Amino acid sequence: MKVGFIGAGNMAGAIVRGAAGKAVAPQDVVVSSLHGRSAQALAAETGVAAASDNLEVVERVGPGGLVVLAVKPHLVAEVVPPLRDALAAQGSLVASLAAGLTLPTLESLLPDGQAVVRVMPNVNALVGAGMAAVCGNAATTEDQVRSVVALFESVGAATVLPERLFPAYAAVAGSAPAWSALFVEALARAAVKNGMPKAQAVSIAAQMLLGTARTLLETDTAPTQLADMVSSPGGTTIAGTVALEDAGFSAAVARCVQAAIDRDRELA
Repeated sequence: MKVGFIGAGNMAGAIVRGAAGKAVAPQDVVVSSLHGRSAQALAAETGVAAASDNLEVVERVGPGGLVVLAVKPHLVAEVVPPLRDALAAQGSLVASLAAGLTLPTLESLLPDGQAVVRVMPNVNALVGAGMAAVCGNAATTEDQVRSVVALFESVGAATVLPERLFPAYAAVAGSAPAWSALFVEALARAAVKNGMPKAQAVSIAAQMLLGTARTLLETDTAPTQLADMVSSPGGTTIAGTVALEDAGFSAAVARCVQAAIDRDRELA
């Protein structure tokens, strides 16, 4: 399958670097960017092709290929209309990475009957540890959706979700890296208060978070089970856990997630 990226920013770059040579051959990937410079730089780095404009991307991808809209949400309405005729003629699959743009909104911009997949990746794709949610419209086939999942699995993990769950996904996968980073910062500051150098404290806390995530994923251990494994009766961990809950930790996290979900729905 040939894949074209309209936009060559951080997210498109991360996907191309992860996918080229793994999920798709470099010679089957073409990228474009607004002024061409970022597309040319990405092509030079990865061995993919740089297109002179967006229309060339659609034409080079051809029938049976995938066109990825990797531009900012507010630019989609500018980028897509000039491509409508070419997309209609080629019959390529379209995938949008634009946050907040629903499938009905995308369908209103694209040719009638266009197969389109909405994808929500997260920032961790930059290091090959991303999480992406994928949802196709009624015109997509299961094989098409699977092909998009496979592309995003080259930079982490991907799962198929109904679009109604995207706001919850956006909170726990899209926004939560920011909250997790703040948690690492809070742990590090507390360690600094007790005499540890800041950079060392951040490194230790971040590695702890990485190891905890891997333990949960690779051992199929439930979060509460892992917490119990670390909590000795009368020990330091349970003392800290009780202090967290006394400070409203779980309730604060629930409010945090709900606020993000509510805002996502407002923006949509």
